[in-house]
Amino acid sequence: MKSLIRFRGGVKLPGFKSLSTKSPIQKTPLPSRLILPLRQHIGESANPVVEIGDYVYKGQIIADSNSFVSAPIHASSSGKIINIGPYTIPHQSGIAETCIVIETDGKDQWHPNIKQCDVPGSLSADQIRKKIKQAGIVGLGGAVFPSSAKLKPTREIDTLIINGVECEPYITCDDALMRTKADEIIHGILLLRRVLNPIECVIAIENNKPEAIKAVRSTLARFKEENIGSVNTIRVVPVPTIFPAGGEKQLIKQICNKEVPQHGLPYEVGVVCLNVGTTAAIYDCIYQGRPLVSRLVTITGEAVNHPANYQVLIGTPVEDVLAAAGGVQASKVDFIMGGPMMGQVLPDTGVPVVKATNCLLVKTPEKSKKQPVQLPCIRCGACANACPMQLLPQQLYWHARGKHFEKLNHYNLTDCIECGCCSVVCPSKIPLVHYFRFAKTEMREHEVKSKFADQSRLRMLARDARLERIKKEQEERKARRKAEREKKKAANQKQKQISESPKASSG
Repeated sequence: MKSLIRFRGGVKLPGFKSLSTKSPIQKTPLPSRLILPLRQHIGESANPVVEIGDYVYKGQIIADSNSFVSAPIHASSSGKIINIGPYTIPHQSGIAETCIVIETDGKDQWHPNIKQCDVPGSLSADQIRKKIKQAGIVGLGGAVFPSSAKLKPTREIDTLIINGVECEPYITCDDALMRTKADEIIHGILLLRRVLNPIECVIAIENNKPEAIKAVRSTLARFKEENIGSVNTIRVVPVPTIFPAGGEKQLIKQICNKEVPQHGLPYEVGVVCLNVGTTAAIYDCIYQGRPLVSRLVTITGEAVNHPANYQVLIGTPVEDVLAAAGGVQASKVDFIMGGPMMGQVLPDTGVPVVKATNCLLVKTPEKSKKQPVQLPCIRCGACANACPMQLLPQQLYWHARGKHFEKLNHYNLTDCIECGCCSVVCPSKIPLVHYFRFAKTEMREHEVKSKFADQSRLRMLARDARLERIKKEQEERKARRKAEREKKKAANQKQKQISESPKASSG
């Protein structure tokens, strides 16, 4: 067995995992309405294929796209389309995007065409990929990259990594999934192996999840005994508990000792990495014929009455999910989608659960606590030592404050994954990630303005060149006309001289 390679940086954090692991997985009630954003993935947004007033079944495609990097959206339950328009989405900016709203009919009736696959073993790699794309499956670990695109690399794959690390505090949905649905995960891996044909497959699980490790290993042993697929090349690798060990690049470094190139993708080094939730969704897609219409979500936080992991329909308003978890204990709380390190504070609880929602964390707002005083940077270098992306947060901080965009590009600000490790270890309590997020926004706006200015400059140059060309053409035409007049005048004079010459000689 290969030894793990320690990735650079990272921090140890308190887990708070036990809050949501004491209770079994539960299911939220069917909401009265579902709000389904058209963009729930990286890539091109899906386009509606239904109209207001249409009746839809659970699992029916309601928005689709022909783009390679995109994913369709399905109705999470049966009901009537009551609106297609802008609604607030789960983003701390409170931005609104086009959503399809379904008024559920309480029947939760699956589309009649959705049936179990009798012979999943007979499907080819292309057929599996096609079904995964049609099912709208994306990365459920947070990146939401369309899985069908990820499963069509342009080179051979050496290692398939199934990511069950889940290193961020409070989040336990992947842990719960591995403990209860290890069979589905292994079946999903066997399907993925037929698609990618990797040399080896690694299931990476954080070493603070002994029950999950035991469940997956015992399932592999049973599959081997019962001869259910070839599982000899599948191994479980416990990963040290350190944040952000579950980051794709960090995990590839630990497992394979390979560096994903800057702005590159894992397949370029012969690796494909998928989340355990994505793998289980692929099982549901191929074996059960079901598209991605629900996911496991951790509802947690000291302010939640009944923290646990809940199976939630995609599109369910957050307020309905929290009500299913017994509501909250405090009147003033922050609602965070995701974990405390990389999650986003929600503008309100009316926003829907989307494919990227792995956790709803309810915390007492930080502003209600006594905040530490931000002190000047002492150049200790702790932030650089903690950065898992090997950046220089101190330099980025100074250039972010000064809006030195060229310097920020020079120090690779866009490589920052906003994990928050630098902010955690900073002795001066500088909120470094806030500066970096702000700088990224400023950089994007600066790039847009620069692009607009460049386009305006090019248009001006083109206009000046056009006017110069017109002026030159006008001057050339004038010169030609003048030359023609002079030539004609000279010809007339010559003709006149010829006509007058006999008269002169006869006289």
